[in-house]
Amino acid sequence: MNNVKIICVGKIKEKYLKEGIDEYLKRLSKYCSIEIIEVPDEKAPENLSEKQEQQIKIKEGQGILKHIKENTYVIALDIKGKMLTSVEMAAFMEDLGVKGISNAAFIIGGSLGLSSEVLQRADYKLSFSKMTFPHQLMRLILLEQIYRGFRIMKGEPYHR
Repeated sequence: MNNVKIICVGKIKEKYLKEGIDEYLKRLSKYCSIEIIEVPDEKAPENLSEKQEQQIKIKEGQGILKHIKENTYVIALDIKGKMLTSVEMAAFMEDLGVKGISNAAFIIGGSLGLSSEVLQRADYKLSFSKMTFPHQLMRLILLEQIYRGFRIMKGEPYHR
């Protein structure tokens, strides 16, 4: 995994999250090329019908999919995905490299989740918890775990 993209819905507004994200982007730059692509989020008023929810997810999903190249290994963050420990995550990342996969994209959906089209395109579905996290905070958590994974792979110290 030399080239990592994080494709996510929405912009980060909170200063503390921006600072944390910037710190991990800086730390990760010594391990890989990393890029964050923000896709516009659709306005989702309260009390949406199921059909309206689907339409929003489809529109956000189209925005995500247009940033995924054919040779990219796609990891969708999905509450129904597989949960890994940090050590297992490092092994997963290392295994991608061993298989010759150099382009990977992690996908973070919007507040309603990911469209079925995005989930179908995913090569792997990853869950961080059965809990729901704000997608802005998830970006920071994901960056930290990718950084931790590289540290583990390189045999460098990390906090348990």
